[in-house]
Amino acid sequence: MKIAILEDEKLVAKDLTRTLHDIDPSIEILAYIESVEDGLEFFKNIPEVDLIFSDIQLGDGLSFEIFEKTKNQTPIVFCTAFNQYAIEAFKTIGIDYILKPITKANVEKALTKFETLKSNFKSESLPLEKLFDVLKYQLQPTKIPSVIIHQGDKIIPLDGEKIALFFIENGIVFAYTFEQKKMMVNKKLDILEDQFTPHFFRVNRQFLVQRKAVKEASQYFHRKLLVVLNVPFKDEITVGKEKVTEFLNWLVL
Repeated sequence: MKIAILEDEKLVAKDLTRTLHDIDPSIEILAYIESVEDGLEFFKNIPEVDLIFSDIQLGDGLSFEIFEKTKNQTPIVFCTAFNQYAIEAFKTIGIDYILKPITKANVEKALTKFETLKSNFKSESLPLEKLFDVLKYQLQPTKIPSVIIHQGDKIIPLDGEKIALFFIENGIVFAYTFEQKKMMVNKKLDILEDQFTPHFFRVNRQFLVQRKAVKEASQYFHRKLLVVLNVPFKDEITVGKEKVTEFLNWLVL
């Protein structure tokens, strides 16, 4: 089997090579590629590669730029540190992934999967564009949107980065800033939740909290979590037991 390795950390590339040879000494490593520039040069001539092991972030950009521009159709095992939400893209299109750190067990599993599925790999069966679109979205820093604040006859745009949380008080929605300013918002919390996800999380019916505002969380009564903010706030904020797992996953996005 002929393999190309795209990895900008030499120690990781060597460790992967050693692991591959431990599994199958007949494996031939055709190339070590550390940059997008080198990858474009290598793949433009359509080399006879059976399988690619690729990190996503190389020294000068993202590896899937190589695969897009060269219209690659060789199966790829991505070695990634992405969170669970991002790697759903890999599952969707049937291309394998390895979560770093790389181990012999997960490399062997990827090779076994490749051997099982390689007869099905055809040009039309590798919709790489779908994967690339999802990962590009994941990697692009997205700006938190602003919200309009009404103060008397003034209409003021409030930068979302400055908002620690939204909350409902006496049926009215307010924004509370990191500067401890409370401002009325003429939008329902449900609409704000749609607008500000994933930067904010709806911990319960009353509170929509920004990730940067969360200092810590601790166990509370009835399997709830008590959320402690980085900014003083008068009310207790809890996460219901049905949302605990989702909240913890959101914290590490």
